[in-house]
Amino acid sequence: MSQYHTFTAQDAVAYAQQFGGLDDPSSLVEAQEVGDGNLNLVFKIFDNQGVSRIIVKQALPYVRCVGESWPLTLDRARLEAQTLVEHYQHSPQHTVKIHHFDPELAVMVMEDLSSHKIWRGELINNVYYPQAARQLGEYLAHTLFHTSDFYLHPHAKKAQVAQFINPEMCEITEDLFFNDPYQIHERNNYPAALESDVAALRNDDQLKIAVAALKHRFFSQAEALLHGDIHSGSIFVADGSLKAIDAEFGYFGPMGFDIGTAIGNLLLNFCGLPGHLGIRDAAAGREQRLIDIQQLWTTFAERFQALAAEKSRDAALSVPGYASAFLKKVWHDAIGFCGTELIRRSVGLSHVADIDTIRDDEMRHECLRHAITLGKALIVIADRIDSVDDLLARVRQYS
Repeated sequence: MSQYHTFTAQDAVAYAQQFGGLDDPSSLVEAQEVGDGNLNLVFKIFDNQGVSRIIVKQALPYVRCVGESWPLTLDRARLEAQTLVEHYQHSPQHTVKIHHFDPELAVMVMEDLSSHKIWRGELINNVYYPQAARQLGEYLAHTLFHTSDFYLHPHAKKAQVAQFINPEMCEITEDLFFNDPYQIHERNNYPAALESDVAALRNDDQLKIAVAALKHRFFSQAEALLHGDIHSGSIFVADGSLKAIDAEFGYFGPMGFDIGTAIGNLLLNFCGLPGHLGIRDAAAGREQRLIDIQQLWTTFAERFQALAAEKSRDAALSVPGYASAFLKKVWHDAIGFCGTELIRRSVGLSHVADIDTIRDDEMRHECLRHAITLGKALIVIADRIDSVDDLLARVRQYS
């Protein structure tokens, strides 16, 4: 049995040589740490020609940017690996491939995606990938349908729910999404200029009741195996290709959470683009984000309904019209969760580069205010937004 220790670059190379599955393991000679390293160590492993061939990722036992006062379970590495393996079975073209996993060391060896780029950076730079939104919709449809009651036998579904219990990581989500932004908390992180905007969140009883309902759904609705943190920073893109990574928040929850998180990050980019490009030059990019949202949801809904018609195994859930009715509930959930993503990324601990890297302070503050205002509106009126066209109209209304 392996004993946990924090990997060095040399450890990562040796591990990749052993478990990377290359025909000539000795060709792997060098490791370079990449990423922010707050939750995990991530190493690119290079061969003797200087080509990155394998990724080695190890979970850390605490949040590095906070310190040992915020410990994290190493079991999240198991949950991440098993979530990605499960999702790969149903959407291999859009999920990173896991070659090997060691639960004791909290280490996984995975497919190298050096030919791809992080989608968030490309969105900020206004680089457009025409198929990305549809591909994300396909990924969500296949992974959520095939891990739901529509497809799984009830016994298998209940066994998987137990397998993917993820209380420690879910608690982080519960705090950051549904608690911290609506109270005074040391983890919150926002400019002093926004104090009145944030105080308004804390004092809005209607908003907090709606957030409480969303949190309750997150607690109680084990609809499918979620990625749990599917945002533009956990997606790699290339021409014609999209791959989801970083599923350590994976667990069985409401389908709308994954969809809402994905839409929310597209809207964060929508809010931030004027700070990067200027208001006039940002107009086309912002309109494209709205088209992306439309394509994401339309692709998801159409593919999910097609899968339900073809593959649903439960007699009651196979009744014509039920899948469509169910998706209306998923849609309303997604709008609410989208709103919580907008607010928590503006007020809470973990921000996004779409807004945080805006150099002009006044413009950055305006983009944050826009995200907060839009997020609040979506949470409160989620049940009244009945279609993606209605959502886009509401977004334009608050812009």
